Amino acid sequence: MKLAPFAVALALASYPAVTHAKLPPLRDPVFLNIGFVCQWQERCVERQQRAMKRSLGYVKKYRPATWKIEQCNRNASRRRGRVDWIGFEHCIRNPKIVHRSVASRTRR
Repeated sequence: MKLAPFAVALALASYPAVTHAKLPPLRDPVFLNIGFVCQWQERCVERQQRAMKRSLGYVKKYRPATWKIEQCNRNASRRRGRVDWIGFEHCIRNPKIVHRSVASRTRR
């Protein structure tokens, strides 16, 4: 008889963990962003997710300058708050992109 309240408490305590494990797309802003960019086409979503993982790994490993990350965010944005991860990956890995002040000094 004394175990029944314990079992009920254990069941109720584990219930929220189960519901949070399966996040709906509305609670995952990255997936929502990719879904809207790709218009929910499965192949496009997969390509965007692979590009996101590769570009974030590149940024973590090589630590590019802040101005380059900001410029690539602007270049890859489709609309306010929407980022095309494939475009961001191409931009962040491009060695030809230089800071404007450096580019203007070398032209003189």
